[in-house]
Amino acid sequence: MEQKLRQINDISLGNNLRNLRNAANLTQEQVVAQLQLRNLPTTRSIYSQIEAGTYNIKISELIALAEIFHTDFNTIFNGLSNNK
Repeated sequence: MEQKLRQINDISLGNNLRNLRNAANLTQEQVVAQLQLRNLPTTRSIYSQIEAGTYNIKISELIALAEIFHTDFNTIFNGLSNNK
């Protein structure tokens, strides 16, 4: 069973991913294509939900996104708090 990261009322992760995508000069379609090349069945709609913070992202997707954006998890999770 795939592990998922729950995003409860916190869109910071999605904002961070959007900022990383923009910094890499990639479109959502290009990111989706890279995820699909890594055998992660993703659509643009799903990726849009990830950036909006309304999709429970899988750990495998996070690992792939870190690779695609050439970044680390500290950057991806920057600004997130567990004080909810």
